[in-house]
Amino acid sequence: MNTGSDHGTHESAPAGPDGATAGADAQEAPHVSKAPAFIKANRSLHLSWQVGVFVVGLAVIGAGIAMLVLPGPGWVAIFAGLAIWATEFAWAHLVLRWTKRKVSEAAQKALDPKVRRRNIILTSVGLAIAGALIGFYLWKYGLTLPWNLKDQ
Repeated sequence: MNTGSDHGTHESAPAGPDGATAGADAQEAPHVSKAPAFIKANRSLHLSWQVGVFVVGLAVIGAGIAMLVLPGPGWVAIFAGLAIWATEFAWAHLVLRWTKRKVSEAAQKALDPKVRRRNIILTSVGLAIAGALIGFYLWKYGLTLPWNLKDQ
């Protein structure tokens, strides 16, 4: 209920369960560890927990980097490792949020009809040039591999 003394003043947003105000300030709320309460209660145990989370996240990211050149879902693993880190570290949470925003923007841009048309045209031109080069090579040398050519 509004009293006469605060009439005309700007009311603050209600506080959320973690004490942060709703609205624009909610995005700037401090990062809170996702560790269980009994782990957060003991400083050395919490530090050990954070080291464990860092090592597991690093292993998943390392496997993701390896999967970029080996078979497997490399980018998925890298983002999963980043999500593991984001459970404990504020900087990883910010990087993950920034990455999600950039991926979203790229997806929206890729769905733009002008961009899709340009990509289709560039791909078609590239395939036509590659086809012409392959056709010229086959006309000139036949099915002979380049390292087996005798006369040049």
